[in-house]
Amino acid sequence: MNLTHFEPLARLRACLAEIYDPHTADSAYAGLVARLESAVVPPARPDFLSERSLMLITYGDTLQRAGEAPLRTLHHFLRERLADVIDSVHILPFYPWTSDDGFSVTDYHAVDPALGTWDDIQALSADFRLMFDAVINHMSAQSAWFAAFLRGDSGYERRFFTESPNTDLRGVTRPRTSPLLTPFTRPDGTTIHVWTTFSADQVDLDYRDPATLLAIIDVLLDYVAKGAQIIRLDAIAYLWKVAGTTCIHLPQTHALIRLLRAALDAVAPHVTLITETNVPHAENIAYFGDGTNEAQLVYNFTLPPLLMHSLCTGNAEKLAVWINTLRTPTTQTAFLNFTASHDGIGVRPVEGILTADELAGLIRLTMERGGRVSYRRNPDGSDSPYELNLTYVDAAADPAQPLAVQARQFLLTQAVMLALAGVPAVYIHSLLGSRNDVHGMESSGINRRINRTKLDVDTLIRELETPDSFRAQVFAGYRQLIRARRGCAAFHPAAGQVAYALNGGRVLRLDRTHPAGERVACLFNLSGAAQNVGSVPGGTCLITGQSFVPGDLTLAPYAVHWVKADEPS
Repeated sequence: MNLTHFEPLARLRACLAEIYDPHTADSAYAGLVARLESAVVPPARPDFLSERSLMLITYGDTLQRAGEAPLRTLHHFLRERLADVIDSVHILPFYPWTSDDGFSVTDYHAVDPALGTWDDIQALSADFRLMFDAVINHMSAQSAWFAAFLRGDSGYERRFFTESPNTDLRGVTRPRTSPLLTPFTRPDGTTIHVWTTFSADQVDLDYRDPATLLAIIDVLLDYVAKGAQIIRLDAIAYLWKVAGTTCIHLPQTHALIRLLRAALDAVAPHVTLITETNVPHAENIAYFGDGTNEAQLVYNFTLPPLLMHSLCTGNAEKLAVWINTLRTPTTQTAFLNFTASHDGIGVRPVEGILTADELAGLIRLTMERGGRVSYRRNPDGSDSPYELNLTYVDAAADPAQPLAVQARQFLLTQAVMLALAGVPAVYIHSLLGSRNDVHGMESSGINRRINRTKLDVDTLIRELETPDSFRAQVFAGYRQLIRARRGCAAFHPAAGQVAYALNGGRVLRLDRTHPAGERVACLFNLSGAAQNVGSVPGGTCLITGQSFVPGDLTLAPYAVHWVKADEPS
């Protein structure tokens, strides 16, 4: 691949100049170009930013069958039951690992043999657009890379970030309560202290050494060659560290993301970058850059806690105000909208949106419904809530209500998420109506395991084929919503949206309008009482097929209607 004078290379060189001294930047540039020229890039799967796109989030072994590799079990289930409603799959880290359920990677270039092989990944990529995790802030302390670093092997001497324990690091932004520095002993008996943002088993990489950057470029190009069309930059906000700063969102971190984008644009412009930054909204959207030079997708982290608050209080006023602030820099950028993932419901993103009392209400509700709360350490040594640990089903569904009402409550939240401008992402346990796995959480001592149940696929299928089961109600309702969304251009990520809180906040109205004129009025009753709303356009509900004449409409408790207008705008 001849890249001479190719435009992204100029961007790549400029990024290197922001990060390194001139001599180091020139050397790194030569190494990067050599790697890009030898890159292997499979054909692209087109039209990701479309109303037809929907991403499923799952661990490689969430679904299991005795005697079968879990990745094959997953593939069979997706082909047989979901191929008509999803086109993209985020398989959470499927590499060998030692802790954090996959996010402490020992070998970036391998598939965990307990899950399957690269052949299984590539078979999945033939049927679905795949998102791979790039867990490149840190690596397992039990990895070969870290062992080579401790030995001082050539090329690994500066692979991981060390710091003196005497350095004042009180201003560092912390996502955990565990120690920031962890001591390790080298083979010669000397002790070093390594930066460990997330846990003692997750040692942070040091990008001050260009050899680290080149090794990670090798990893990303390997993922592209093996079928990744979306790459998730895990915990990317913490990538660069400078003592005396907050060590989050530093200019060098943004420069590194621009570098990764330029490198991919040079050889695989169809590959999408998404940044995972569980932080307040204004900080989160900074990772779009100018709309052309950083991430094409950014997780919409504010949505899960704010939507939970809206349903639990029966008031959509703050949700509507926030929706009307959502903007992306270009039509080639979009939010990844979600309500649940493998992690908990982060609460930092609603800082400045919910009051302390409102956040306390979410915490009380979480505990009442069998969940937990995880904390982070503040610079003054105190701890603050970081995330709520429970399934989104249990976050939304009132256990005092009949199961059919609980299903409607939960599906209402999912209908809001699906209707918003952006690309929707659905966690497999939401799609399957999974409840809190309290036993899994308590037996492991890991709060996040409450939302990471492993399921026997044959038992699951029997439940899904029992129409009155809770799983079947949720699964069927969810599929109905997705099919309705995929068939309407007004749900394109770039289509316009305006939100209104009606009836004292008890009803959320979201109007979506495609530039070609197609428009949909999405109506959500967040209350347990019927609500009458006016000025509904004449049209047809995309979900139920019911026809409406212009005028008033009565919404049953927790009802959802997506009314496609008969007349274009």
